[in-house]
Amino acid sequence: MSNIDLIISERATQIGKFLVGRLLPFRQKRMIGPFIYIDHMGPEQLTENEQLDIAVHPHIGLSTLTYLLEGSIFHRDSLGNKVEIKPGEVNWMTAGKGITHSERTPEHLRNQRKQLHGLQIWVALPKDKEDIEPDFYHANADVLPTWKDDSGNDYKLIAGSIKGLTSPVPVYSKMYLIEVNVKTTTSINFSERLYGEAGLYILKGSVIANENSFGEKQLLFTHHADLCDITITTDSSIYIFGGEVFPEERFIDWNFVSSDKEKLVEAKRKWMAGEFPTIDDDHENIPYPVFKKP
Repeated sequence: MSNIDLIISERATQIGKFLVGRLLPFRQKRMIGPFIYIDHMGPEQLTENEQLDIAVHPHIGLSTLTYLLEGSIFHRDSLGNKVEIKPGEVNWMTAGKGITHSERTPEHLRNQRKQLHGLQIWVALPKDKEDIEPDFYHANADVLPTWKDDSGNDYKLIAGSIKGLTSPVPVYSKMYLIEVNVKTTTSINFSERLYGEAGLYILKGSVIANENSFGEKQLLFTHHADLCDITITTDSSIYIFGGEVFPEERFIDWNFVSSDKEKLVEAKRKWMAGEFPTIDDDHENIPYPVFKKP
């Protein structure tokens, strides 16, 4: 990967009862293309008495993407969707002007040991789409574009588009998220298929670029999607993501994203006043966080 502009390592962050590995936002790089938030969740072994229970919470101005490697999560939202997310599937929820959802261990798994491992991602919406009606799309694993190289290594386009391929996930800007699973050490060159900014996240194994080796839980960033002469070692799993950069800055307040700070203030007021849409069969809400001054 020529022109590596930044190397980011996972930072442990508390989400409810669990520790996750935070990749974005980073103090020196708030976004990569339209990607504004990425957490690596797990791998976590949960006992019979431990559950994932992320209660009802709101979003504006973004799409959430959940992609699991192990385990299951049950998604509910204020549009009435109720879906169990399984490994290899894509859960894509567009908040637009406002939505609420919860993420919990499915009922059929709550009394047994279970694994949980995956990626939780936020993709900011373009300015002219920030106030669209909320929407939801769930893609089964078998509808996502996949291909192999001459060495039998596996590639999957999870979301977005690259030259010659488009995922069915209904994104709102030019972006891509690609999974690469390498069986034997190989070199790849995506420079003619990508665009905008690009990040390369090493979930497992290692990558050799510019004669340097990079390992697990590291994210490499380049301003120019200039992925070339990258060697991926045997039994590695990596994710390449990015896209075109928005002309306006994005701001985050809790679960809200917008190009307009006043919209963040209004979203906070609405949540605290109980004015966001509700979920019929899940009434446990997460309160807006109050940060105590030291």
